[in-house]
Amino acid sequence: MKKPVKFLIVRFSSIGDIVLTTPVVRCLKMQYDGPVEIHYLTKSIFLPLLRKNPYIDRFYTIEDNVSEIRHELISENYDYIIDLHKNLRSMKVKRIGKAPSFSFDKLNFEKWLLVNFKINRLPDVHIVDRYMDTLLEFGIENDNQGLDFFIDEEEHVDDLPDSFAHGYIAVSVGAAHATKTMPAGKMQELLEKTGKPVVLLGGKEDFEKAELIRKANPGIIHNGCGKYSITQSAWLIKNAKVVISHDTGLMHIASAFGKKLISVWGNTVPEFGMFPYMPQHPGRSVIYQVNGLKCRPCSKLGFDKCPLKHFKCMNLIDTDEVAKQAIKWFDQKD
Repeated sequence: MKKPVKFLIVRFSSIGDIVLTTPVVRCLKMQYDGPVEIHYLTKSIFLPLLRKNPYIDRFYTIEDNVSEIRHELISENYDYIIDLHKNLRSMKVKRIGKAPSFSFDKLNFEKWLLVNFKINRLPDVHIVDRYMDTLLEFGIENDNQGLDFFIDEEEHVDDLPDSFAHGYIAVSVGAAHATKTMPAGKMQELLEKTGKPVVLLGGKEDFEKAELIRKANPGIIHNGCGKYSITQSAWLIKNAKVVISHDTGLMHIASAFGKKLISVWGNTVPEFGMFPYMPQHPGRSVIYQVNGLKCRPCSKLGFDKCPLKHFKCMNLIDTDEVAKQAIKWFDQKD
């Protein structure tokens, strides 16, 4: 039997970025001309995002430093390394692995121009397609089947109130940076207008904000922030009627499940190329943002607070329009 060609795919973090690499994994596994073995290297905290992916043959993880798995990288004798992170750590992986490598273009200069001078020279291309470009030499093409996220039904959540049995809206409360998220009061206003059962999702760091939101209408809002694992949160997203999210990892998980998805954007912009990716489900994603603000985008990532103190990018979001869309989709029969 012919020895399989061995690939190592590298993406250390974070939730959304890792989920966005899944078309690369799937297309490489399904389209490569000959036997192929795919290994994936990430940080251990993010392994649950990929653990059940049937297209990955082996995982390697690190806590912080690539030297933790130096001997394993050498012994695997990889044929190719696909670098989808492109930082100092991934450069070290490539030096240790000593295999031909392919990296995606982060377009940092173009992002810098947009943030600092509002000059948009970014290509109208999703980051998934830029990831896919790393496989061009192998004749691998994007199958346009979107993102993957695999979970077991054992990850199910069974502690929702009985009133949620007929459906709920899953809402991502937080993000890595505060300027990507709606203030608690603004979110209270939005969810009150929907009048639908809501599950708030996020990490432990989002619990207090979520409690403020829940207390505004405790009868129909369930605070799951910090309560559920990432895979349990994914299960709740998968089974929601509608998802409302900021520009964050849960938005991409919702995209992987082809959910009816409302994304609300603050200091970041879709032009960075990381908007909801569902080519196989056109019409299931709606973006809400405040256009025409001269200060936006103020960062390619975000800040703890608005640099100009007015936070117009979130405070001016039309919650009437967002609520109207959420209600329409919630009441719509699939």
